[in-house]
Amino acid sequence: LWFLGHLIYWSQANPSSTAFMDRYLEKPGVRLRHNWIAYERISPHLKRAVVAAEDARFLDHEGFDWEAITKAMHKNEQHGKVVAGASTISQQLAKNLFLSGSRSWLRKAQEAAITWMMERALSKRRILEIYLNVAEWGEGVFGAEAAARYHFGVSAAALSPEQATWLAAILPSPKRYERGRETPYLAGRMATISGRMTSAQIP
Repeated sequence: LWFLGHLIYWSQANPSSTAFMDRYLEKPGVRLRHNWIAYERISPHLKRAVVAAEDARFLDHEGFDWEAITKAMHKNEQHGKVVAGASTISQQLAKNLFLSGSRSWLRKAQEAAITWMMERALSKRRILEIYLNVAEWGEGVFGAEAAARYHFGVSAAALSPEQATWLAAILPSPKRYERGRETPYLAGRMATISGRMTSAQIP
């Protein structure tokens, strides 16, 4: 009920903080970069790039992409360890808003329950809007506006397709990469994301 109450409230109001932000601020002497920006003022290139990279079936599922989960389980069984994940944008947002980054079964169960409630309390557009405003894009960098200004010196509305694919490409490990730096791995991932963007559906 506590989680559901927050989600219902956030269907209209914007979250002022998240569990991930609060955890970061526990470190001494750190600075948080975060500026909330309306969905309409975020580049459609970034919206499409993030959906293409993180959750291609975002508009089709109800919080869980069972096809992707099945493929990831099969791939992990083949390798004998976890090498692939299948978290949707809704699942990632549930974790960012309320939970820790641990991988315990209890946390996964909480994430699943929150995701189920989120898909019923919020529209897809609102889920993506909140996600783009709280996702981590570097050391102390949260949200699309802060990310665009920190990495490229532009607003989130002005992001080019290439800049958008770079931001989408670093999402799984945002602290690993320096401002705007492109590695061979990132270049390959960016090319994959770019190829998927034209078919990525956004709310």
